[in-house]
Amino acid sequence: MRIADVPEKERFEARDDDGALLGVITYQLTGNVIAYTHTRVEPEAEGHGVGGELARAAMEDAVAQGRLVVPICPFLGSWLDEHHEYDKVVARQHRRVK
Repeated sequence: MRIADVPEKERFEARDDDGALLGVITYQLTGNVIAYTHTRVEPEAEGHGVGGELARAAMEDAVAQGRLVVPICPFLGSWLDEHHEYDKVVARQHRRVK
């Protein structure tokens, strides 16, 4: 499995060795703040760790870029509950701005 940031689509993509899409985690980047909005794993790839690998790749990229993460995606929020090594870069409390 290969995971790559595809900035023109505002998402990270997980693909198998043949290039087939396994899953994505979408984001919105505003300045130094990145909001991860949705994680989707293709049905045939579910249960193989694709979502977790996408979450890890997205978080590692945010750390490397020095970004503050807003986990809007429920999957990522739950994943982060088990991965406290990212607590320093996660905004746990936020509110919507009109």
